Amino acid sequence: MKSLAPLVLGLWGGLAIGPAGAQDTVDCDAPVTQMEMTYCAEQDWQAADADLNTAYNAAMAAMRETDSYLPDNLKGAADALRSAQRAWIPYRDAACAAYGYQARGGSMEPMLIYACRADLTRQRTGELMDLAGGLEN
Repeated sequence: MKSLAPLVLGLWGGLAIGPAGAQDTVDCDAPVTQMEMTYCAEQDWQAADADLNTAYNAAMAAMRETDSYLPDNLKGAADALRSAQRAWIPYRDAACAAYGYQARGGSMEPMLIYACRADLTRQRTGELMDLAGGLEN
């Protein structure tokens, strides 16, 4: 009896390198297949998330600066921002999961979720940049 191990490993290896190769061949300016559209939506969300992290760091620096000149009994800006961000992330994920129900079980569902996450993340990035800018904005 022949071993199935080479076949199984070959299939597993093909799956493991498939998505990595996608970044070299997918044109996110003109995706064609649903898999490409989903991949591009995920890439868009990840780019938006990177911008969010930059904005969060800027807002956190501003809140820490605010805390630095407040008396001890009035400090808490950095803690308030941290709490807000920790609450916002599950909100975004739950809201986008709900949005995905428009195509529940279909191949579009992940794309809708990623697109929603990108949209809400960009909105939040704007809010954080406003916060980082203080009252001068």
